[in-house]
Amino acid sequence: MTAPADLTKVLIVEDHRVVAEGLWALLAEYSDLTVVGWADSVAEVVPMAKELGPDVALVDFRLPDGTGADAAAAIRANDPSTAIVILSADASDSALLAAVEAGACGYLLKSASGDEIADAIRSAAEGETLIPASTLVEVLARHRETARSSAQQTERLESLTPREQEILTLMSQGLDNRAVAERLSISYATVRTHVRKILEKLEVRSQLEAVAKAADWGFRHVEPE
Repeated sequence: MTAPADLTKVLIVEDHRVVAEGLWALLAEYSDLTVVGWADSVAEVVPMAKELGPDVALVDFRLPDGTGADAAAAIRANDPSTAIVILSADASDSALLAAVEAGACGYLLKSASGDEIADAIRSAAEGETLIPASTLVEVLARHRETARSSAQQTERLESLTPREQEILTLMSQGLDNRAVAERLSISYATVRTHVRKILEKLEVRSQLEAVAKAADWGFRHVEPE
């Protein structure tokens, strides 16, 4: 499809036909924009971008064979002048960071209005970065905090001895202390001591909270021999 030189050429990258057709119809309402094509996968992106030479690629983040970040990286590797605007239902920090690292200059949620999408395409075509630096700073700070918290969780789980892991596993299966003692052929008092240590290491107040927190942190059950 050949577009007049004064129009901003847009490539839609979206795997759902209804959504892609809706975007195509939406953008047709703006006289300065023209959709030159539609790709429904990462694999289709590069050949279509080479053929059509879009000014802006409007890319969904969830694609059947990869992510919008993968598509963005592939497009920009072929032609760094093509601007990338991600349009996604995924509002997570990880998706935003992946998109930015792949060279996207904008990230919109699918709840955005037609005017917001059109304005983002225009700004991207002009070389503007649509993601405020303050937003990136906040996202990076949350990302670092999440990574730090995850490392602490892993460290706490790894601090459990093999016996404590066995007892936590049995607790997760609904056994009370006496049942645990019988299952492991150890004394009730010994089980209570181990349980107290488990609560201390996981920094919780009850066995129920220990089980819930361990599951949330990805604790892998260790079945007693």
